[in-house]
Amino acid sequence: MEPLRICFASSEFAPFAKAGGLADVSAALTRYLHGTGHDVRAFLPLYRRIDDGKRHLEPIEGLQGITVQLGAGHKLVFSVYTTQEPDGDLPIHFIHCPSLFGREDIYTNDKDEHRRFLVFNHAVLLTCQRMGWAPHIIHCNDWQTGLIPLLLRTKYSWDELFRNTRTILTIHNIGYQGIFSSQIADEIDLGNESYLFHQEDMSRGQIGFLKTGLLYATKLTTVSPTYAQEIQTEDQGMGMEAILRHRSQDLIGILNGVDYTEWDPAHDPFIPHHYTAEDMSGKDRNREALLEKAGLEAGKDIPIVGMVTRLTWQKGLDLVQDVLPHLLRDKDFRFIILGSGEKKFEDFFHDLARRFAGKVHFHSGFSNELAHLIEAGSDIFLMPSRYEPCGLNQMYSLRYGTIPVVRRTGGLADTVSLFDPNEGDGTGVVFDHYTGIGLGWALNSALELYKDQENWRKLQRNGMARDYSWDQQGEEYVRLYRRLAGLEG
Repeated sequence: MEPLRICFASSEFAPFAKAGGLADVSAALTRYLHGTGHDVRAFLPLYRRIDDGKRHLEPIEGLQGITVQLGAGHKLVFSVYTTQEPDGDLPIHFIHCPSLFGREDIYTNDKDEHRRFLVFNHAVLLTCQRMGWAPHIIHCNDWQTGLIPLLLRTKYSWDELFRNTRTILTIHNIGYQGIFSSQIADEIDLGNESYLFHQEDMSRGQIGFLKTGLLYATKLTTVSPTYAQEIQTEDQGMGMEAILRHRSQDLIGILNGVDYTEWDPAHDPFIPHHYTAEDMSGKDRNREALLEKAGLEAGKDIPIVGMVTRLTWQKGLDLVQDVLPHLLRDKDFRFIILGSGEKKFEDFFHDLARRFAGKVHFHSGFSNELAHLIEAGSDIFLMPSRYEPCGLNQMYSLRYGTIPVVRRTGGLADTVSLFDPNEGDGTGVVFDHYTGIGLGWALNSALELYKDQENWRKLQRNGMARDYSWDQQGEEYVRLYRRLAGLEG
């Protein structure tokens, strides 16, 4: 079967640059595709945090000092460097343009934020041209690569190299859209084809990178089947629902996979005690290690509720604010949360840890080691999201025998089912309505179920038996790529 040529463009790629789940998905999916014999070339901006002298980056001959002209006013120069991913030989191509990417953060609020990713979009296509490499598929991800389909249709349409190239745009979170002033149209410089900009947006004085991608990509995907349906509604479409309904035949929900080489308690290098569904004794020892690390009072029969999350409105933290203080007063359990984000939520969790000293621990920031230990040492993992395109932590929790308590939305709905003690099936506790009453019911149900250790063990085994590996999910992308490339069969 003919291997595919896949150009994968992303603003994040673990472990080089990560702000969220996009980085993990980019790394895991491309690793799967490369491992199954496809010609995959990943593209990523060379942010300052990557170009820190600790990594061996090789300049690619013939790909140095390439000029990008943005309209009449901006001429920028980039070069391309490469390295292989850690623990593998997948080639990563870094777009080096220090004036744009040599900054403290991956994303900024700087006035040239649009220009940073406009140049990145051009650089991906120009690099393919210079290499003489004709991808079957250019896989774009989120707004930062949303102009590639339009550029391919306009400024690069003359090049026969791309004659059979098709594009996919994956929506990882429709809440982030890359909306800028319509004045940047001069830099995008479509000339006589400027009518291709979304004209209603132009009349409002704006251009949206994500919306542009939704209009012109060959196919659209998002990261779970339920989210693909939800974003076509006014409630969760974030203003994009009309376009998505119009393109519903081209919109496909493919659940993200989990990289079980990293997230599996049988060999996780970040946890002190390994365990399996057949021998769970290591989980009990991880509980003790987690409590000790968090400085919380121990108790063999006292459940631990964990969270690892961005502290944002999306994650349902207003419900947590309403429910958790009352539950902590009425129930005996421990609560451990790792995350950072909005100040109002950080302040709340700092105060919660002070008010419930010995019962609550808040680690502000991020620690990969602690994230793994929370998954392995907690009994319950809390994800009460307002919306959740896919989510990965609930799938990690299932593999670690940590019972997810989730709201029925997006990928949470697709991966966690309500446990029925009478039938013995289901993998977690799921609530429907985004209310404090709903979350309170779900957490109380999980805490009560914990007392029934026979059913609890059954629930743990159910979750640990689920397979959400990229071996399953990655093949769905391959089938889609082949259909688009005309290589079915």
